Amino acid sequence: MDGRGEWRIYAQLVLSLGRPAIASLAIFQFLWVWNDMLVALLFADNGAQPLTVALQSEMRQFGSNIEILAFGAFLSLVVPVAVFFAFQRHFVQGVMAGSVK
Repeated sequence: MDGRGEWRIYAQLVLSLGRPAIASLAIFQFLWVWNDMLVALLFADNGAQPLTVALQSEMRQFGSNIEILAFGAFLSLVVPVAVFFAFQRHFVQGVMAGSVK
């Protein structure tokens, strides 16, 4: 680390050690925002509704046809699962970091 600037030390040391924690935070933050239907209800107009709002409004019309709602719920689940699997390696590193000496 001798001869390196403060930003270079920060980038190579601190960020490399904090990557699992940052990835875990990113996963949880993304899932929280993805599932936040209140914000979607407040700021979306009728022409461009998020999938969660559309599912909630279709509950009235297709309440008895659960297969239609189940397919929509599955579609809303695909993106968070893809994000989790993309960051899974970092997430597991963060969990295992303190367990092995």
